[in-house]
Amino acid sequence: MSPHYSPPLLAGLILFCVTGAAAADDLKNSYQSDANKIQVEKLFGGQATSVVGEAIRYPSGDAEITAAVVTLPPGKKTGWHKHGAPLFGYILSGELQVDYGDKGVRTFKAGSGLMEAMNHHHRGINAGTEPVRILVVYMGAEGVKNVIPD
Repeated sequence: MSPHYSPPLLAGLILFCVTGAAAADDLKNSYQSDANKIQVEKLFGGQATSVVGEAIRYPSGDAEITAAVVTLPPGKKTGWHKHGAPLFGYILSGELQVDYGDKGVRTFKAGSGLMEAMNHHHRGINAGTEPVRILVVYMGAEGVKNVIPD
């Protein structure tokens, strides 16, 4: 059964992913009341480069943000691809290996956040025995492909 993310929670998560820790403090303060303290757990922040060292560059045009949960079953691989827009990923469960070709293979475990490579071809691999679930947030623009297959 997939978890249900309420629109305010999802909007807050996207805002946090896009704007970083300052937004987390703003989010926490905007929802905090005297009776209940809101907890905000920083998932990722402060990195201006992708996992392979590329500078993060936003596409020009009107923003088009997409958030999704990707599930990769055990033993499956994605095709080789790259991304047309910055992509924040957060491993919800399982363990994901990503093959970056000449940049090597990296392993991301549940609880890991990352800014995925954009202009460097790569593929995801689930070498484990349980599904890998990844929250992905594409910070794109109208007319820009989030995933560009090889």
